[in-house]
Amino acid sequence: MKAVNRNLRFVKLVVAAALLIVAVPWPAWAQYMHEPKEALTRNTPIPILQEVGIDQRIGQQLPLDLTFHDETGRSVPLRNYFGQRPMLLTLVYYQCPMLCSQVLNGVVGGLLPLKWSVGRDFDIVTISFDPRDTPAVATEKRDTYLRRYGRAGADKGWHFLTGETPAIEALTKAAGFRYAWDPQIQQYAHASGIMVATPDGRLSRYFYGIEYAPKDLRLALVESSEGKLGNVVDQVVLYCYHYDPATGKYGAVVTNMLRLGGALTLLLLGGFLAVAWRRDLRKKTAPVVDARQHKSTGRTG
Repeated sequence: MKAVNRNLRFVKLVVAAALLIVAVPWPAWAQYMHEPKEALTRNTPIPILQEVGIDQRIGQQLPLDLTFHDETGRSVPLRNYFGQRPMLLTLVYYQCPMLCSQVLNGVVGGLLPLKWSVGRDFDIVTISFDPRDTPAVATEKRDTYLRRYGRAGADKGWHFLTGETPAIEALTKAAGFRYAWDPQIQQYAHASGIMVATPDGRLSRYFYGIEYAPKDLRLALVESSEGKLGNVVDQVVLYCYHYDPATGKYGAVVTNMLRLGGALTLLLLGGFLAVAWRRDLRKKTAPVVDARQHKSTGRTG
């Protein structure tokens, strides 16, 4: 029995260590492993992690006058990609060894179940925060994810941009996206997540991690479309599910669900009473035929 308990404790330690390694960006983990041994007992925050994160800027207007480079190398104002449809904004860097690809994979995985399509109902702009990335690298990444998404017309709505340091810093600051360069291994430490913006470029929703639920993306696009996407059912769902900035997800609102349930109950009860009232009214207004008169009429016929 003691041996079993020891084995269980060992498994728990291994799992905990694995989760810690996954949760901490590799550049920060590498730096952490090179700290002096006495630092491991101080519970001191890893310095580089204090520079990394995503601060929500819901309602913030993105600086659309910033200029970036499209896949052909042409300088284009960010404003050119906004104005008609809601926008997904993904901040990555194209030479990222792992995490950025997982973010883009998560975007494709979350969008494929939706009936709406990129380039027709909404757009995506993916922007590298690494000024070393080139339009040629952006083109390779674009081709990869257009093939993965696999829907016609997506090439008109999913754009992969690069830019210089001043434009990148202005955009990431406005979006609340914080990242840091790790000189030890020549990589960026950064958080993972995506943003949703309105057609006029105001940030409306944030989603964290590398997987994005289709339901959450759908509701975010409905809210951000300014009435251009969705139907009555979507509006009802939005009444019951509200966005929680703390979790970056949509959650059920019990009060609204109870209100909606009460309203439906009243409608059903009202419909039942209306049917019953009409039935009683028909009975009262129907002509009354005297049975004796009916028999007399029958004899003379």
